[in-house]
Amino acid sequence: MTVSKNINNPVGQGGGQRKKQSRTERANNGPYRNLDRQGAAEQKAELVRKMREKAAAAEAARTSDDDDSAQS
Repeated sequence: MTVSKNINNPVGQGGGQRKKQSRTERANNGPYRNLDRQGAAEQKAELVRKMREKAAAAEAARTSDDDDSAQS
């Protein structure tokens, strides 16, 4: 196999041509970016909801423990 002068670019290693990207795609604003952002927002909302539920449960447990100890 023939090797080019640049060690990082061996000749004959495939690779092919790159897809022509639009200006927005090159600026990281590709067509899938909005979907990625939407998915990330949904994951964050789910995480926040779970954290609030845990905090509410912990607060309720602490409140009930305080009430029990106050009545004793």
